[in-house]
Amino acid sequence: QVQLVESGGGLVQAGGSLRLSCAASGRTLSAYALAWFRQTPGKEREFVAAISRSGETPWYADSVKGRFTISRDNAKNAMDLQMSSLKPDDTAVYSCAATNRAWPASRDAANYPYWGQGTQVTVSS
Repeated sequence: QVQLVESGGGLVQAGGSLRLSCAASGRTLSAYALAWFRQTPGKEREFVAAISRSGETPWYADSVKGRFTISRDNAKNAMDLQMSSLKPDDTAVYSCAATNRAWPASRDAANYPYWGQGTQVTVSS
């Protein structure tokens, strides 16, 4: 079983950038497809981006395409989410997730059995 821990959240002005990281332990990360989700109070988790086991195939929600970049380093057992041109609507708790499911990854949070605790991202206008 893999354990995930996010870092890098914080407060940023609209138009700014943040880089989130997800560190894994317990099992090698290369066994999993990975994803980022976000959630605001009272709403369901929203798919943000996913990346294949090799790191060659990223997949983005339309709302972040062109602004966010997902990447992974299997040798370091880590994944990143570079967020640019941030908007107030990007404010949420961001969580990384892992799944054993075959690629292409799912946008459904229910298909990811492993989760980090989440990190808060707040974008001020």
